[in-house]
Amino acid sequence: MPSFGPASPHTARRVAAIAVSLVLAGGAAACGPKDGADRAGAGDRPGAAGAAPQSGGTLTVLNSEPQSDFDPARLYTSGGGNVPSLVFRTLTTRNREDGAAGAKVVPDLATDTGKPNADATEWTYTLKDGLKYEDGSPITSADIKYGIERSFAAELSGGAPYLRDWLVGGESYEGPYKDGGKGLDSIVVPDPKTIVFKLRKPEGEFPFVATQTQFAPVPKAKDTGATYEEHPVSSGPYKVVKNENDGETLTLERNEHWDPKTDEERKAYPDKIDVRSGLDSAVINQRLTTSSGPDSAAITTDTNLGPAELAQIGSNKELEGRVGTGHFGYVNYLAFNPKVAPFDNPKVRQAVSYAINRTSVINAAGGSALAEPATTFLPEREAFGFAPYDHFPAGRSGDPAKAKELLKEAGFPDGLTITLTHSTAQNRQTSPEVATAVQQALAAAGITVKLEGLENNAFNERRWDAENTPGFFLSRWGADWPSGGPFLAPIFDGRQIVANGSNYNHAQLDDPAVNAEIDEIAKLTDLAAAGKRWGALDKKIGEQALAVPLFHPVYKRLVGKDVKNVVISDWTGVLDISQVSVK
Repeated sequence: MPSFGPASPHTARRVAAIAVSLVLAGGAAACGPKDGADRAGAGDRPGAAGAAPQSGGTLTVLNSEPQSDFDPARLYTSGGGNVPSLVFRTLTTRNREDGAAGAKVVPDLATDTGKPNADATEWTYTLKDGLKYEDGSPITSADIKYGIERSFAAELSGGAPYLRDWLVGGESYEGPYKDGGKGLDSIVVPDPKTIVFKLRKPEGEFPFVATQTQFAPVPKAKDTGATYEEHPVSSGPYKVVKNENDGETLTLERNEHWDPKTDEERKAYPDKIDVRSGLDSAVINQRLTTSSGPDSAAITTDTNLGPAELAQIGSNKELEGRVGTGHFGYVNYLAFNPKVAPFDNPKVRQAVSYAINRTSVINAAGGSALAEPATTFLPEREAFGFAPYDHFPAGRSGDPAKAKELLKEAGFPDGLTITLTHSTAQNRQTSPEVATAVQQALAAAGITVKLEGLENNAFNERRWDAENTPGFFLSRWGADWPSGGPFLAPIFDGRQIVANGSNYNHAQLDDPAVNAEIDEIAKLTDLAAAGKRWGALDKKIGEQALAVPLFHPVYKRLVGKDVKNVVISDWTGVLDISQVSVK
């Protein structure tokens, strides 16, 4: 999962593996509201009413997590990130619009989203005219090639892994600091405005990967290696004038050489962006609530409102009008490892699926305002290819009688005792509250659940360890971009099972038919057609009861009283900083 400011993390791979500040965001599920009926439209967004947005002023950003590793090679973002996308432009980017329209990929530095060859193993991009860095020098295709190549350097690790897997020769390339000036042959720049990528296999969703910051141009002459993050050369509407304490304090001011005529996505209304991090989440929300002084023009890109805060806000119409609601492609689920008894028995997995009381789980996750019940792995969003299904229909409260029946068929007429592994982190996703709700629901079906709580880092190491994966544990996953591909492939593609490292295929499923379908869908450049097949694949895999979808989180975030033009897309699920006005 990605770090868009909504996520510190992951990005699909990283978000899943570490605690994310994107917590409590996600997509509606099969048994949740239909067609986004619970979501505010653009006119109901905070700051949507009143005068048109104006340029000027200072936007303050109050965050808990510092914007560390502010180097485009090291950032793991989706759609170009939130704060990072103010400085780094990429070949493509996310469409900066509300709701479903914002889940589309659009051109950024390039004139289009890319031209594939017949089998999508080669993608060609042409740069727009008039692109310049903050010093007025031209941006060239060679700069984009170099920016990508440096992301392969070991000293600049941390970015998205796709290019290492996808580019011809990428698996063995070590970056420009060790290649003797040779470069990566699978990235070709025939002229200053053209760049061609040669892939090992068809990838119809390459335009989505081209939104990540590894595709930001870096002028070779200005590259300072590991210290480049202190003053990266801007290609976006703002430049870095201060970066202190590894991103804890970040000040951005206008890049006078950014030409809005070349950038249809970023509005860049404020004159200055002042990012302050390392703050307690309660302090952030209190400052946004009070909204005095500079905080009246403040936002957060990583801190959600909790149940208690929402209860307080609910009685205050003014505050309620400053809350933005968003959905991001994210699922919280119960994972099975079929290599561990009794979960090697499909009927046991089915019994657990029927026994789950999603109402109690939702309450444990913070209530219906912060979580929507799920019976599908994919979120209820067209961009992800959502196809409704409920293979083990048990309503909102579970069906313990059906569960007992299946247990009897499985050879456990008197019930059984199992262990549920969870994190001790208070994140309302993989935490003790959710684990306890699962424990109580399964007890009604004659299943005794022993809880095994682990410190968060130990929990993540354990659940991603193929040799030591628990038989039954709480888990979560977020997509690197709005598609079924980064949702299903890492979790269910048998070729992505990692024996010595972070393994996300918890069931260690290696089904040739599933693997083949993933490859066939990857060939499609028609994303709508691909979406339908991702949905069908989700439904097919769901029959095996390898996971029990629980809920898709919802983001609720407060903005200062003087913040205008709040845009929240289904790509990120949070306010898009590039659209905000503070006057």
